Amino acid sequence: MDLGAFSISLSVKDIKASRQFYEKLGFEAFGGKEEDNWLMLKNGNAVIGLFQGMFEKNMLTFNPGWDAVGNDLPEFTDVRQLQQMLKEREVELDGEVDPTVEAGPGFFTLVDPDGNPILVDQHR
Repeated sequence: MDLGAFSISLSVKDIKASRQFYEKLGFEAFGGKEEDNWLMLKNGNAVIGLFQGMFEKNMLTFNPGWDAVGNDLPEFTDVRQLQQMLKEREVELDGEVDPTVEAGPGFFTLVDPDGNPILVDQHR
């Protein structure tokens, strides 16, 4: 099962301070808008998202349809198919994408046994 591009989404208190910190570690912004309180940064294959005021906890994020830097992939497993596969494996979902919508953007969420939130978020 290919969940798509992986990143960690960090809930930050001050996006400017967080950006400066991660830039000192060699990360470079490649997506998002600081004025909209979110940025995507990369360092090699490592990708992090900085999100101010959007969610409470840090979370693991997977993006079907994208490579590690947000480029569209020609083929990928749709988020609705991934959701169905997990349900067949008896994985409890916290929030679901509408399965009646056949394609396009959508997301679902789940929580691992230690309480870590996971977002599977398809943008295309």
